[in-house]
Amino acid sequence: MDEGGSRLRRRVSVRKRARPSPGEPRQERAEEPGAGSRRRRTAEAQPLQSNDSDEDLFGDCDSFAENSFLAQVDDAERQCMQDPERGAHAAGLGAEGLRGAGGAAAAGGFADWETDEPVSSRRRREEASAQRGPWDGLPSSQVLYFGNAENPPAGAGDRRPEERGWEAPSLDAPIEAFPRSSVEQHQQPDDASSEARRGSEESRRKSLKEHLKSAMTGNARAQTPVFSRTKQLKETLLSEEISVAQKTMESSSDDLGPFYSLPSKVRDLYVQFKGIEKLYEWQHTCLTLNSVQERKNLIYSLPTSGGKTLVAEILMLQELLCRRRDVLMILPYVAIVQEKISGLSSFGIELGFFVEEYAGSKGKFPPIKRREKKSLYIATIEKGHSLVNSLIETGRIGSLGLVVVDELHMIGEGSRGAILEMTLAKILYTSKTTQIIGMSATLNNVEDLQEFLQAECYTSQFRPVELKEYLKINDAIYEVDNKAENGMTFSRLLNCQYSDTLKKMDPDHLVALVTEVIPNYSCLVFCPTKKNCENVAEMICKFLSKEYLKHREKEKHELIKNLKSISGGNVCPILKRTVPFGVAYHHSGLTSDERRLLEEAYSTGALCLFTCTSTLAAGVNLPARRVILRAPYVAKEFLKRSQYKQMIGRAGRAGIDSVGESVLILQEKDKQQVSELISRPLENCYSHLVQEFTKGIQTLFLSLIGLKIATNLDDICHFMGGTLFGVQQKILLKEKSLREITVEWLRDLTEKGLLQKDVVDKPKDESFHITKLGRASFKGTIDLAYCDILYRDLKKGLEGLVLESLLHLIYLTTPYDMASQCVPDWMIYFRQFSQLSPAEQNVAALLGVSENFIGKKASGQAIKKELEEFWVYRALLVELTKKLTYCVKAELIPLMEVTGVLEGRAKQLYNAGYKSLIHLANANPEVLIRTVDHLSRRQAKQIVSSAKMLLHEKAEALQEEVEELLRPPSDFPSVEASSTEKA
Repeated sequence: MDEGGSRLRRRVSVRKRARPSPGEPRQERAEEPGAGSRRRRTAEAQPLQSNDSDEDLFGDCDSFAENSFLAQVDDAERQCMQDPERGAHAAGLGAEGLRGAGGAAAAGGFADWETDEPVSSRRRREEASAQRGPWDGLPSSQVLYFGNAENPPAGAGDRRPEERGWEAPSLDAPIEAFPRSSVEQHQQPDDASSEARRGSEESRRKSLKEHLKSAMTGNARAQTPVFSRTKQLKETLLSEEISVAQKTMESSSDDLGPFYSLPSKVRDLYVQFKGIEKLYEWQHTCLTLNSVQERKNLIYSLPTSGGKTLVAEILMLQELLCRRRDVLMILPYVAIVQEKISGLSSFGIELGFFVEEYAGSKGKFPPIKRREKKSLYIATIEKGHSLVNSLIETGRIGSLGLVVVDELHMIGEGSRGAILEMTLAKILYTSKTTQIIGMSATLNNVEDLQEFLQAECYTSQFRPVELKEYLKINDAIYEVDNKAENGMTFSRLLNCQYSDTLKKMDPDHLVALVTEVIPNYSCLVFCPTKKNCENVAEMICKFLSKEYLKHREKEKHELIKNLKSISGGNVCPILKRTVPFGVAYHHSGLTSDERRLLEEAYSTGALCLFTCTSTLAAGVNLPARRVILRAPYVAKEFLKRSQYKQMIGRAGRAGIDSVGESVLILQEKDKQQVSELISRPLENCYSHLVQEFTKGIQTLFLSLIGLKIATNLDDICHFMGGTLFGVQQKILLKEKSLREITVEWLRDLTEKGLLQKDVVDKPKDESFHITKLGRASFKGTIDLAYCDILYRDLKKGLEGLVLESLLHLIYLTTPYDMASQCVPDWMIYFRQFSQLSPAEQNVAALLGVSENFIGKKASGQAIKKELEEFWVYRALLVELTKKLTYCVKAELIPLMEVTGVLEGRAKQLYNAGYKSLIHLANANPEVLIRTVDHLSRRQAKQIVSSAKMLLHEKAEALQEEVEELLRPPSDFPSVEASSTEKA
């Protein structure tokens, strides 16, 4: 197809795509008289057609035949016929400017028509045209297409400008403004116009309209290049994405909507998923703080159940949706991580971000790098540390926009606190654009944490439900009143009739306290130990009436059925007895599936009472109308103020209860300690980096060097200055400076083979690099106290790894620190051992565990520290140790065990006939003096006395072994017991 025809069809296509969309007001144009009737006749003559085909030239838009354009051409023709000069131009245009479909210019001749219009008029026209722009109002994909048409490839560079594109004339422009053909016009002499006038009448009257129709018909017959509609849509989408991205980059605001800079959809989702219609006043204040708006680090502290989590969630959504960066949320326990995953996954689906779990065995290191959607990582303390390490190692720590830490006070609790401190210190040191938000209900020395995290602080004492605290001593209950002189006021006596049996079974009146609440309201009973939880649950159910069995009976039956299905048909006998009453225990002995089912049943009201350990207080959100503390102890340790506040904080459910109640049961002996407990301030948080030596400071140094965060002494000391330990060093370090102990710890790691010094010219430039063993230790999060033992076990395992069963691998992967916590029942152990397959028994033998050993343990016999299976090692290694210790011939070793006998004296004694310890013990000192040269009387007496002492010690050891073999076992059945069993 010729170039001009192609350009004309493009313009028609542009006009078609630029038509108003449905619902958009259509701009009407004034029509010439008669144009409307022509349009109606055309519409009646033409059947309705679809406008989706690329073959449709005009569609439902105004065509050249319908929009008065040809009418204007008729007027122009008449004016040309009236003006001789213009008629000559028209005749020239008809002869040369417009050619048929096979012509070289055709409609393209509209590009540049040299007219003899006045200069001022022409300038105005050109200026107006330049201001309008050729592609105003076109979709982005068409702008891209026509932009390419105006900038052709290198092969088309020699074309004339008027052949590469054209500007459509204004329909309101006078005929003088019409462009004419770009085909070269021959200059004619002055008498050319008169010669044209003398031409035939038919030529002079030839209509310009006919030529236009002819040209358009030729264009229509020509083949139009087919442009893929899919490609055009992709081009349009790409152009729009680029435009949005540019606007986003140019905008300095992160505001996406009316709900704290979030879309209103977020507010609707909170109403839909969580029933939250309005924020508390403190939440609004916190979210609008200047420090929050400026993305400064923040610590905020409120009582339990005050609504802290909602503020954190809104801040996380701002980071994910507005700033388009990843977020890490660190929670203390696996159960809370799973609860939060469940609660936020629906938001992720609706709002377009990923929610990824990093707890237990779940989590990928480093995390998957997302191209479009951002990720919310919800992790435990340990997994969060590993995640941050992997991001630092891969250079992606900058992608982490926000880190939220729940239960921030745990930074001062043992090894987990040390790991949390390491995590936050690394983030502060390696990423200046990552914001840190910490929240807790039990913080005291906030100033230290503020300095460590470089954070602002917000505190409030808001609670949505009033909390009343009670203490129960004997039969009296006292309300805690800080305004009273002794901190307590007498409340009431227990008004219940207890039988003698019930008093004996329930001296603390637990049943009375519980039945005041359940089954219509919920209740939590915190117990010191897991076993106590189970016992209390059974005891309470024994004294509940059968009316409790009817409450939500169908749901409780379904719960037991589900517990059976997840446990292979077996349900804990205690749960089987207590669940029908709406009671269950809750502690770490439950499987995750059992715990999830019980928690769901409690949340829905099918279960109304949990007997639980203290971990539930810092765990999932399970509030209650009344909270009862069975005793002021956690295991054998007296309750801390922070633990107490967390437990009683579960009392009172927002939106359900008007008041929450807590009752602490105590004995007379604990009265003074409890009085201090309820009145003293919260405990301070102190760094445990040094106290947890192998899990804390040594692990930190290893990872700093392994991740190349800090590899020389100065950088490591600088990093340490920014930790919580560095902030509190004046309190925690008494004798040595931070630099001195840093040098000592680095030296210790080097001696263990985990680090290696680099060779440097100056001592002050001393730097380190990590060894293979060191890298494996910190990347595997191995306690450095056991890394060398684990390495030896794995090395030994390679020599004879048994793969016929998983027993050997289970042994190798069992944490070493669990051994001290394990107290096996040896009879059960013996029975299980007897049921092992031959391959598994081979594994046990390989590891030094024999049936003989387990049998002795089961029978109660005392076992020496060293396993009998290693008697060969004992014999060999003892003798080898002696040889290595004394570095003499074997025959001299017994003599050198005597105090004061060295190698030279041992040779003299041996040559004199004293060849054993027995010889020396029975020797006469006076004879020794005469036999051995240069031996004084004092030395002779000392040698004989020392030999006698050693001989007696060995005799005593042998005698003890004989007596032990002859002694009957402690659990040997007595005659009375045998008679009782027979009876």
